[in-house]
Amino acid sequence: MRYAKQLFLAAALLASQTVLAAQGDIIARVRGIVVAPDASTTGTLSSLGTTVNTTVVPEVDFTYMLTNSLGAELILGTTRHSLTTDLGGIGKVSLLPPTLTLQWHFNDAGRIRPYVGAGVNYTLFYHNTLAVGDEGVSITNHSFGPALQAGVDVAFSQNWFVNFDVKKLWIKTDATLAGSDIGTLKINPWIIGVGVGRRF
Repeated sequence: MRYAKQLFLAAALLASQTVLAAQGDIIARVRGIVVAPDASTTGTLSSLGTTVNTTVVPEVDFTYMLTNSLGAELILGTTRHSLTTDLGGIGKVSLLPPTLTLQWHFNDAGRIRPYVGAGVNYTLFYHNTLAVGDEGVSITNHSFGPALQAGVDVAFSQNWFVNFDVKKLWIKTDATLAGSDIGTLKINPWIIGVGVGRRF
């Protein structure tokens, strides 16, 4: 019984000392993410029934804690998507959407810390192989849009934790075929991630 009590007290002491992040800390996370487009289109792209596939890719991010509760997070990752129409596949395009959010972390002295964030994403479209027949589809290579996120960090040691995160990005590009406008593609993905993190 004495050993059980000592073990309980040691666990309680560890829990009381575990603080996921404080002002000046840097948090690094690695996640596996599902990028699920909530796609919509206009013009010819819409009449063709254009859709964008879901992908699973790795992601890294870094958060700098401005205060014990306020953090700035930079999210880095890239993904490649296939586009399909009612007539079949029309190729692939890659997206690089670095995203910066300002986060509010709750429960700043606890092992479980939910957070919410809002910010902006800049998306670079690259490695475009979209084509209809032998004619390539040109797209706008740059996109700016808002970003929202919510998640939670759960500590399992003094500096390490698991992370669950959901983000919504607004991303779009305009497309042309043989110099003619064929509509706008809004990808607007939901990004659902699970990973591990460490504070420094």
